[in-house]
Amino acid sequence: MAHIIVVGNEKGGAGKSTVSMHVATALVRMGHRVGTLDLDMRQKTMGRYCQNRAAFLDSKGIDLPTPRYIELPEVAPEQLAPAENVNDRRLTEALAILEPQSDFILIDCPGSHTRLSQVAHSMADTLITPLNDSFIDFDLLARIDGATDRILGPSVYSEMVWGARQLRAQTGRPPIDWIVLRNRLGVQQMINKQKMESALDRLSKRIGFRIAPGFSERVIFRELFPRGLTLLDLRDIGVRALNISNVAARQELRDLLVTINLPGVTVKF
Repeated sequence: MAHIIVVGNEKGGAGKSTVSMHVATALVRMGHRVGTLDLDMRQKTMGRYCQNRAAFLDSKGIDLPTPRYIELPEVAPEQLAPAENVNDRRLTEALAILEPQSDFILIDCPGSHTRLSQVAHSMADTLITPLNDSFIDFDLLARIDGATDRILGPSVYSEMVWGARQLRAQTGRPPIDWIVLRNRLGVQQMINKQKMESALDRLSKRIGFRIAPGFSERVIFRELFPRGLTLLDLRDIGVRALNISNVAARQELRDLLVTINLPGVTVKF
C-alpha cells in the first residue's frame, strides 16, 4: 500500500502548500512515485501550484520530475449508499485511483476544520503539521498560561489528531507518526523563539509528536509559486549559481526530509 502523508493544520498561512509541493517533488526526484490531493475545496493552493508547474513546463518545452495531481472525482447522488457522505466517497475514490501507481500519496489539507480533513488525518501514516513560530499558532495545539507559560491542556487541533489516532487504532493500523514543523522562522534569535522551542518540547512529550526544522521566511518561496517550481528545480531551468539564501533553503529541505524519515527514502540531494 502507498504510504499516506497528510500535511495539515487548522490555521491558514503556515506554509502547508509550500511544504507539500517541496516534499512531493523531492520524493519524485529521488525516484519515488508520488500522487497528490488538495482537500481545500475553495482555495486549492496545492492544486494551483501543480497547474502552474504544468503550464510553465509546457511553455518552456521542458520536462521535470513532477508528482501526479488529481482532483477529487465527482460522485452522483445515486451512486451513494444510504447515509454515505459524498466527500468521504470522493476521497476514497481518489485514493483508489492513485494508490496502485504511487509509493507515497501526499494530501494537502485546508487551513480549517472540515470533515474531509478529519477523515484524511485518520488515514495518515505520517502527519506533518507546519506551524508558524508564534503562540497564536501554538494555541491550536495547546492552551498555555500567559503568566507562567504552563501548558494547561491540549487545544482543538491536538484533540482532532487524538480522535484521528483513535479511529486509526480501531482499524489495527500502526500509529500515526506526527511531526510538528516549526515553519517560516525569522533569522533572529528572539525571546519568543526560545519560548516557543521550550513550549513545543514540553508539549511533544505530553501528547506525542516529533519536532522537525522547517523553512525560514524567504522571498524565493513566493517567487517559485507562479511557475510551480521548487528549490530543487532551479539548476534545471538555467540558474547556474545559487545564492546563499537558496543554498540554505535547499539544506533546510534536506534536513526536513531526513527528520521526517519516510520508509524506503534515502535523501540524495
